[in-house]
Amino acid sequence: MRMLEGRVALVTGSSRGIGAAIAAEFARQGAAVAVHGRDSDAVNTVVTAICDGRGNAMGVTGDVTSFDQIEMMRRQIEDSLGQVEVLVANAGASLAPPAPLEDIPETGWRATVDANLLATFLTLKSFLPGMKQRGRGAIITMASSAGRRADARAPIPYGAAKAAITLMTQDVAAQAGPYGIRVNCIAPETILTARNREQIPATQQAAMAEFHPLKRLGTPEDVASAAVFLASNASTWITGTVLDVTGGAVMA
Repeated sequence: MRMLEGRVALVTGSSRGIGAAIAAEFARQGAAVAVHGRDSDAVNTVVTAICDGRGNAMGVTGDVTSFDQIEMMRRQIEDSLGQVEVLVANAGASLAPPAPLEDIPETGWRATVDANLLATFLTLKSFLPGMKQRGRGAIITMASSAGRRADARAPIPYGAAKAAITLMTQDVAAQAGPYGIRVNCIAPETILTARNREQIPATQQAAMAEFHPLKRLGTPEDVASAAVFLASNASTWITGTVLDVTGGAVMA
């Protein structure tokens, strides 16, 4: 039996990268998956690939920093697939480059915090009430090693937003646990998405891998496997956990 057989899942920010890998693996594990992004063409590409592999998927588009748009997407998913039982709040972005704090523009700070922390808050705000009413659900938020350790080279707004997501995850886990809802967080390190493979030179990739005890960088599939575990019945006694998917680079 597949680990997510018969469940309905939404993965925000799943039109590419880590989110797309999670959506594809959820579908392989039997879930009906809502693929989300802002670019409808990119969303449709992921949906088509899942359906071509005999999976069940639909696409939704919208801005996850807008509660009204998230609510609209929730209703679309419920009308087409049913009630969401597995939610992965994956959407996020780093929108300010690394810099000394005093040089970070306020616009970059606000944009980064909104794209990560606000988006996660609003996504959970939309889907939690239904899960509480039904008495079940699995939620996975997405943090980062940037929010798990201090690094002078890291973009401060991104790290701060991701650190806040880890604490929010644990607060929500404590609140939602009595309703039968589990809430966990995945914190990846450098992941070789298609974009990172293009932007990070091979020599730099090799040098970065040396900082990891497992001597390689992560893949989107590494994160997807962790997400399946946290979404499935294999982890029914786990909530409020931050899972560092880092090849040993972060050992909390």
